[in-house]
Amino acid sequence: MRIKPLGNQGLKASELGLGCMGMSDFYGSRNDEESTRVIQHAYDLGINFFDTADMYGPYTNEILVGKAIKPFRKDCTLATKFGIVRDPNDPSRRGINGKPEYVRSSCENSLKRLDVEVIDLYYLHRKDPDTPIEETVGAMSELVKEGKVRGIGLSEVNADTLRKAHTVHPITALQSEYSLWTREPEDGILDTCRELGIAFVAYSPLGRGFLTGQIKKFEDFEPGDYRRFSPRFQGENFDKNLQLVQKMEAMARMKGCTVSQLALAWVLSQGDQIFPIPGTKRIKYLQENVRALDVSLSPEELKDIDAIAPKGVAAGSRYPESAMTSVGR
Repeated sequence: MRIKPLGNQGLKASELGLGCMGMSDFYGSRNDEESTRVIQHAYDLGINFFDTADMYGPYTNEILVGKAIKPFRKDCTLATKFGIVRDPNDPSRRGINGKPEYVRSSCENSLKRLDVEVIDLYYLHRKDPDTPIEETVGAMSELVKEGKVRGIGLSEVNADTLRKAHTVHPITALQSEYSLWTREPEDGILDTCRELGIAFVAYSPLGRGFLTGQIKKFEDFEPGDYRRFSPRFQGENFDKNLQLVQKMEAMARMKGCTVSQLALAWVLSQGDQIFPIPGTKRIKYLQENVRALDVSLSPEELKDIDAIAPKGVAAGSRYPESAMTSVGR
């Protein structure tokens, strides 16, 4: 497991991170004891980059992650996010807030829940359409000056917004969805990150679990699973996307690896500034994901993958229509 620079502001992180969202929310039942074991075993395997957010739970995931990393806090890179506001009485209802006063209060609350003195990487989860990005990032830069935050990140913004933000304070990382079935970052964002020296953190690099080959039918999702309401996992879209996975599985068998390892190896091959953060609640899948680092892809194999999964191959949008309006701002 390589530890490499995360952006140009002095942070470093393992080349593969761990997304912790599904341990507390969105993907069915939770088991905090097992999730703690997964986080701590990830560290044993060389992963020191852990990703959470205040809206996961909401709030409970930060508490879980903070407790789990306590034995090795000084040796890991901790990332959390703010900006998506969920209704405490109905968590399915949400808004976006990037106002300067909210930036500060959110950071203070996250520090308490995580039980840490400083957050290594603090992301704006979604751009607030009612607040100029310069104001939000200006408030985040004050947190850096005060020693409460080491690096500033953005999530799911477009290249213009990223450039504007970077003029206010250097941006350490941009986090957006990126995988074989979500390739929009190739339309300018990855190039902008390379140009500005900004790390790109790829969430859902396994297509929210679909690219693992473990999901065979809609009924595999638990009743409370978010994916039951995601367009890519419904009706004809599900069947079309399953055909994509089956093609990838055939190539993985020829390669002598699992389809999830093939999918992760592809993301890793797209640039050294890219940090995938696949999430899992199971140690066996964590170990499988880490072994993707042993899978190398030749130029010919990359061409074969591109033929199977060209840009735009996925059927259905990655979020319901209402949520799609908050990405790419």
